[in-house]
Amino acid sequence: MDATDVVLVADVGKSRCRVELRAGDELLGAADQHGFPGVHIDKGPTLAFDLLLETIATLPPGLPVSTLTGVGAAVAGVEASAEKSRELATMLAQHFGVPAAVLSDATAAHLGALQGAPGISLIVGTGAVAFRFDEAGVLHRADGWGPYLGDHGSGRWMGQQGLQAVLQAHDGGPATSLSAAAGALVESPEHLPGWLAEQENPYRAMARFAPLVLHAAEAGDAVARHIVDDACAILTSTVKLAASGDASGKPRVAVLGGVAASGFFSGLLQKSLASAGIEMVAPLGDGLDGAALAATRRGLLQERYIHRDGTNWPD
Repeated sequence: MDATDVVLVADVGKSRCRVELRAGDELLGAADQHGFPGVHIDKGPTLAFDLLLETIATLPPGLPVSTLTGVGAAVAGVEASAEKSRELATMLAQHFGVPAAVLSDATAAHLGALQGAPGISLIVGTGAVAFRFDEAGVLHRADGWGPYLGDHGSGRWMGQQGLQAVLQAHDGGPATSLSAAAGALVESPEHLPGWLAEQENPYRAMARFAPLVLHAAEAGDAVARHIVDDACAILTSTVKLAASGDASGKPRVAVLGGVAASGFFSGLLQKSLASAGIEMVAPLGDGLDGAALAATRRGLLQERYIHRDGTNWPD
């Protein structure tokens, strides 16, 4: 990206919509608010477009929005509808009068982490998914199949395992300090099922228990440590699946996501990956960096997964 390029980048997820205005590597301004269900739903492009404009309107005043050279948006639901993703890109391009690129949040995260290079990225947040783009730009994916059928080893998974351990301890199973941690949620473990059923998003609620599991594991709780060790082993298997068929030599993976922000967890995961012959590397950027890359460069390795407005803009 040229230092004079002013680009608008966005991460329009299911829980949050974040926008940034950037000039080269300089952050000019940022804003965020609520998310939306996804671009793939009925009227999804219009909902995403309106949400973006609402969020942009909350940017600090006086920013050079009128001098934009490109727009890049990582948007939930892109994988489910290429047509609606292109529709959103066209709406953005027509509104701002500059090239627009729309891509999935996972593709954007991979782009940001490896700056467009081939390789593997592992995203560990409420869910868990591993992506590998090979030398031909073909996507290979492992897990990320949601809380019912996948996302093993994720924040939701660890939190759920922790809450289950609390109930097992209540039934006479191994004692764990997680029981005291759950006391901040309910008066008695017997109330946990009802508490979870009342949550607007039970999966996110379980994921919020994951930091308590990590804290207990780091403090020496055997039950919590077993959960965390299992999560690391599962995630290592997920990365191995994504790496299957990679003939480039020793696999390397960049790890992103809220759970990976824990130094304790990252250290254990790094050891688990190393035992499988996989090197864990620091990500070079995040999803917003990936969206900026898509907005400012064409012909990327991942180009087939980036939905552009279809206009032949001059280089």
